[in-house]
Parts: sequence; C-alpha cells; structure tokens
Amino acid sequence: MARISDWLIDPADNAERNKEKLLTIAEVLMRQVEQASGDRGIAYEQFQRAALLEERVRQRTSDLESTLKVLNDTNARLADANSATELARRNLADAIEAVEEGFALFDAGEFLVMYNSRFCRDLQDVRAILRPGLPFADYVGAASRSRFLALPEDETPADWMATRMQRHRTRSVFKVALVGDRWLQISEQPTSDGGTVVLQTDVTEIIRMERSERGRMLDDQARLIRATLEHINQGICIFDSDGRLVGWNERLRLLLDIPVTVLRTGTGFDTLQRWIHRDSELVSGITPSGLAAWAVQKTPRAPLSLEIRRASGMILVVFAEATPDRGFVMSFADVTRERLAIQAMQRANASLEARVAARTEDLRAALADAERANSTRARFVAAASHDLLQPLSAAKLFVASARDEMDDDHAGSTLDKAHKALASVEAILGALLDISRLDEAIVEISPVRLAPLIAQLTDEFAPMADRKGLKLAILPCALTVYSDPSYLRRILQNLIGNAIRYTRTGRVLVGPRRMPAGVRIEVHDTGPGIPAEEQRAIFREFHRLNASASASEGLGLGLAIVERACALLNHRLTLRSTPGRGTCFAIELRQAPVHAPASYHRGDAVEDGSPGDGGDRIALLIENDEELRHAISLLLERRGITVLEVASGEEALELVDEMGIVPDLYLVDQQLGDGLTGVETLKALKIRHGDRPARIITADRTPGVREACAEADVEIIYKPIDPEVLEAFVARAG
Repeated sequence: MARISDWLIDPADNAERNKEKLLTIAEVLMRQVEQASGDRGIAYEQFQRAALLEERVRQRTSDLESTLKVLNDTNARLADANSATELARRNLADAIEAVEEGFALFDAGEFLVMYNSRFCRDLQDVRAILRPGLPFADYVGAASRSRFLALPEDETPADWMATRMQRHRTRSVFKVALVGDRWLQISEQPTSDGGTVVLQTDVTEIIRMERSERGRMLDDQARLIRATLEHINQGICIFDSDGRLVGWNERLRLLLDIPVTVLRTGTGFDTLQRWIHRDSELVSGITPSGLAAWAVQKTPRAPLSLEIRRASGMILVVFAEATPDRGFVMSFADVTRERLAIQAMQRANASLEARVAARTEDLRAALADAERANSTRARFVAAASHDLLQPLSAAKLFVASARDEMDDDHAGSTLDKAHKALASVEAILGALLDISRLDEAIVEISPVRLAPLIAQLTDEFAPMADRKGLKLAILPCALTVYSDPSYLRRILQNLIGNAIRYTRTGRVLVGPRRMPAGVRIEVHDTGPGIPAEEQRAIFREFHRLNASASASEGLGLGLAIVERACALLNHRLTLRSTPGRGTCFAIELRQAPVHAPASYHRGDAVEDGSPGDGGDRIALLIENDEELRHAISLLLERRGITVLEVASGEEALELVDEMGIVPDLYLVDQQLGDGLTGVETLKALKIRHGDRPARIITADRTPGVREACAEADVEIIYKPIDPEVLEAFVARAG
C-alpha cells in the first residue's frame, strides 16, 4: 500500500491535491475492509494499515505545507532581489550616462555589457553597430574602418587595429586623431572580474591649446636663440637636413666677408662653401670636396674640424657637427692672436730651454762642489766630535772630583753647574757625531735581539724617571729584528729621553707590540702633547717646542736623528699626539728568523733567554688586597707575562687611558671597596677598549654575584685561588 500511495502522490501537486488523493485512498481501503469476508483478524490488520497510512498522509501533508511556506518566502526574497538588481542597474545606467566621457563596459568574455550615449559619439558609423553582446574585436575593427578616423599616411586600418589590440587588457592611455583636427583620448583599464572599462574623452581643445602654447614657446625660443647667436664671439651658421641655411649671426658675415644678399634663409651650403674657401688657404683638416660630401651625407656624421688661413692673415678654426634633425651646425672662431701667441711662446721656450740647459750645467757643477764640501764637513765634524769627546770626558771627571772635595757651598754650586754644562756639550757633540754618520750613510743591518736592548734601556732610564717622579714601564720582548744595533739603540734612547724630559707628571710606557711579520715599538707619555701644526717641525734640527728650555734639556737634535736614522734603516716612524693628553712615537721593525745569528753591541749579558709561556702578553690585575695582588703577579710573571697592578677600577681605567695600550687579559676582583665593582669595571673597559679575555676573582658565592657575572658574560675564579685554574685561564687566553 505504501508503494501505491507513493506512486499516487505527485510531489509536483500542491498540498490540497495530495491531501484529496490520500483521503480517497483511505475511503477506498475502509470500504474494502467493511465488504471483505474473512475472519476479524484480517479486518483488524487492514484497519491498522489504514490508520498507519492516514498518519503518514497527515505527516506528509504537514511537510508539504512547510515546504510550500519556505518556497513562498524564497520567491518573495527573490522578487525583492530582482527589484533591487533592477534598481541598481537603472542607477548604474543613470550614473554612466551622467559621465561626461564616453563610457563602455566589456565583460570577461570581451562582450559589450553597457555603454552611454557619449560612447563613440564622434564615430557615428561605429555608434550604429553598438549593442549589448558586441565582441570587443568587432568594435575595434569597426573603429579602424571608420571614415571619421584620421589615420597616418603610412598606416592602414589593419595596422591600426593590430596596434590597438596590443594595448588591450592593459592599463593604457593614448590619443586617437579624428578628421577635422579633432582628438580623442582613450583610457582602457581592466576590472577585477576580468572585464574592461573604456573611456573616451574629447581632448581637442586641450591639444589645440598645447599646440598654440608650443608655437608661442618656439617663437620665444627662436628669438632667444637669435639673441644668443648674436652675442657669441664665433661665427655660427645652421643648416637643415636638406643643406639649406636656416640660421646665422652677424659675426659669420664679418669673419667671411659675405654680402648681406647671400646670407638669407634657404641659401644652399654649396654657396656658403664658396665663400668659406674664397681667398683662403686650407691649413689642416678635411678637403673642400670632403666637406661637401660630409654636408650631403645621409648616414650619421662624425664631427669634423679644419683650419683655414685667409689672405688677410686671419686664421679661422672651423667646427662642424650634426644636429638631431639630420641637419648640421658650423662655427668659425678667429684664433689669430692665439696662434701668434703660441709661436711667440715656442720661440721663448726654445730660448728658455737653452738657458735652462746652461743653468743646469752650472747647478750640476755647484751641486758637485756642495756635495764635496758637505762630505768634507761631515768628516770634519765626525773627527772633531770624536777628538773633543775624550778631553771633554776628562774635564767632566776633574770637575766632578773638585765638586766632591769642595766644602764651600757656593763654589760647589758653581762646579755643579759647570758639570752640567760639560754634560750638555758632550750630548751635543754626540748628536753631531751621529748626524755625521747619517750623512755618510754608514749603517750595518743585521739581526738584533730586543731583549738585551730593552733591559739596558730600562737600567739606563729608570733613575732618570725616578728623579722626576715618573712611572717608567718598559715591557719585555724576546723577538729578533733586522736593524743597525747602534742606531736602533740611539733611536730608542732619543724617544724615551724626550718622553721623560717633556713629561712633568704621570707615566712613560715603552711597549713592543707584535704585528704581521714584525714588531712595533711604541713610546707613550702623558706629557703636554704636540699641536698638529708642530708635528712636522719637531723633526727639524735645533727645533724645540719650548724655546726657553735650557741647553741641558736638549738642543732639538734628537728627533732629527730619529727621523733620519729611521729613513736610512727603512723603519717606518709614526707620531700620534693629543695636546694635553700625551704623545706616542712608534717605529716598525721587520722580524728576523728565530735561528738567525743575532748581534747586540752592548749588554749581551742581559739577554733574558727564550720567550716564556706568556708570549709577551700584558695582564691587567685589579686587586685591592696588596699581598694577594703581589702573589698573583709573581705567578703570572713566572709565565713571562707583564703585569700592570692597580688597586681599584677607577685607577685601572685611568691607567689604560693614559698609556693608550690595551692589555691582553683582565683579572679583576669583584669587591674593590667603595668605587666600581669588578663587573662594572669590566663593562667600562669593554665599552672603551673592546672585548678581552677576563675573569672575576671573588669569595662571594651568592646568587647575586653569579647573576651579575652571567649578565656580563664573564666567568668566575673563586677564592682561595687554585693556581692550576688561573694558569689554565692564562693559557687559553693566549
């Protein structure tokens, strides 16, 4: 029965019709049940089926009513949407109609969707075929064949259409010429859904105004060019691509003596060329026939020049060059005075050359005499200085003995001054002897060990620095270099002596520093510094910054000897100084092989042997406990490391700033009293002088110290210090 009912109920019918069918089916079934014969069980079963069928019919009827309601609502919304769409379409049509330009919209399939009344208004034959659904290619083809389109003479409708289609589907703006001197600007822009919007704007008035303005500007430019040509001191003539005269100035007529009737617009170049070569001689450049061929040449022309001499003696230089419009311009310059001046200069040069040659011979002879005299002077100074030094030394000894035996204070003071004067004379004679040797270029380059030299310099200048209350530090170095041992010692003596002499308070530091293939020995002081304008003058003989200094403080020969000796030995000498902060002199020496036989004239017994494990490094130790500081210093010095000891962070910063040499490693106590902590000191050193291997020494094991060290990226060596831990850090820091 269910299958029969499903077959009888048509979903396409409305709910009333389906309900009517179901009621009919139910009535028929009930009648069959009443008329049927058989037992009551079959009848009851038929009744149950009828009741079930009725329930299904009722449920299906309810579903159909709900569906019908939804369908009615959907139809109502669809009607509203259609109404809104139609309203939007009308509004869009009104909007594009209000646009002053011609407007057309093509969809993604390149079919015309809509357009306004101004679109193709100036192309009436194209306007006649416009309709929704028109392909874009048909629209372009009709436009290319339009009788209102003004095509260039060398362009066909097919060419125009091909060019127009190439611009399609890209954002482009171009102009189209129409008959009657009218112009359209076409703007084409793709839409987001793949369509195309085409705008047509009448720009006839704009183009006409631009053309008029351009004509006015050209007239103004022509007047300006004319005025400019008349103010040029050269003769100028301009020809067009056909070789006709289009511009010239009065100077051209005067130089070539051309009648006014000849110089007029349209005159051919051949006419002007006859006046160019009339009463003239070609001095250099292209021939007349070559010039004529150049003027009519249609291919690109290279610039050319020629020089002609007129019968009057005037010399003209002619330059010709092509213009962008395939014409050319020529200029005529009167160089008569310049040529006459050159000839006069050539004659004067010949005379001068003869005089210079004669004077050169005289100077060569004078130079030879001067060299002989200088050589004689140098030998005399050397001999005199050497001979005078011995009695001078004896006189010093006698004066010293008399001074020691004299009981009278006044006489003793006088003898003391005499002794100092003799010492000054001895120093001057020694300097003169050095200069005489430099003049004769007597040097002996050989391997020189720096260790004994530095040791002797330390012994020599330490008392002098102590007398002035200065801190003198001469750092050791075990390298061997190439130099003259006597002059190298003299150079360092002069630099160190000057540093001590001109430094009133503070320090003097001599620091050998390794460099590629050599070593640089730097002499730092904390003296008054040298102004920039004086840094060249101090190397002159007898020049001193403090002119009032006494002879006992030097006569200004030391730096002159240093410069001349460094130049002779090929040692690079540098100077770096800041007024008020100090000076640094440095010499660069080439390193000799370790196995080279080294020589040293004095102090060989001071040789301190092989380099230590420290490798000539410098350690900065900051520790306020004096005993611990001394113990750590001894341990480091046994490894060949030079130790700079200070008791506070502030003193360490001041020391490094004064010396100008940054140590190779830092060992810093964390608790340094009331001033900077160890971590703060390391941060300040890093900011000023860069990063170096460092350790914090402390007995404080609290988390605060560990966190501060971790933030500064520095490790800790805890007290009591394990020597092996300290030596391991020093070894890794190398």
